[in-house]
Amino acid sequence: MGRHAIDEINSQPETWERAIALHPEVAHLLPQAGERVAFVGCGTSWFMSMIVSALRESKGLGESDAFTASEFPIGRKYDRVIAITRSGTTTEVVEFLKNFSGAPTTVITAVAGSPVTIFADETVLLDFADEESVLQTRYATAVLALFRTHFGENLAVVVEECRDALTQPLDPDLISAEQIAFLGTGWTVGFAHEAALKTRESSQFWAEAYPAMDYRHGPISIAQPGRAVWMFGPWPIGLEQDVLNTGAKAFSSDQDPMVQLVIAQRVALAISASRGLDADFPRNLSRSIVLN
Repeated sequence: MGRHAIDEINSQPETWERAIALHPEVAHLLPQAGERVAFVGCGTSWFMSMIVSALRESKGLGESDAFTASEFPIGRKYDRVIAITRSGTTTEVVEFLKNFSGAPTTVITAVAGSPVTIFADETVLLDFADEESVLQTRYATAVLALFRTHFGENLAVVVEECRDALTQPLDPDLISAEQIAFLGTGWTVGFAHEAALKTRESSQFWAEAYPAMDYRHGPISIAQPGRAVWMFGPWPIGLEQDVLNTGAKAFSSDQDPMVQLVIAQRVALAISASRGLDADFPRNLSRSIVLN
């Protein structure tokens, strides 16, 4: 089950290519070099904000912060604020944009005419990346493809790597694991959070996420045989062996982190299927959180 989610995951290479092709039309609406920028969102969009802000700052393009919309420090000064929201109806993001006036705002959304487009100064529309499933997969990664292109990266190889990854067999030890902890460093911390969220959402699965160097500071105590630790990017020195010493499976890859996230999405759906669940309709969740 989860037919929509499966189709949307498989469509990501083509969706990324469309986001890349869109870039010249919208580049002027995105952060310019040297600007101090804040990225905001909720749930998956917050984790995309974390990834984009960390990547931008690591490239020396300007100070960048990421916040969940309800926790934005209103008094802080920025040159530009970017709001990310697939549906454009998430209450916290709508209320933030309605009340914020401290800097020009651009919203990146998949739905034309949604409430956020009324309150943002500018809109970047990724309607081709919208989804039927409650789960966010291709919309989130299309946002990343757009920003990585904006930051000067050529993603042609990454797109082809994703096509290959969609046909690779999944590691059965990950699908049968009792628990997975996802780890990252720098810009991949956000990938770890999003991978953990996908497995929790899709299959009510026990997944956690941490900055890699913080994993030894308590969380490693739950590692044991039958559980797994998934590292986005290179292992910090000694950490992989520390994990193996617990009897847990240590998983990593030299693939691009965005491609690894696609594999994590596939693992999440495989876990969901193994539990007889429908990943298109996660328990207690809806496409957008709209509060009274």
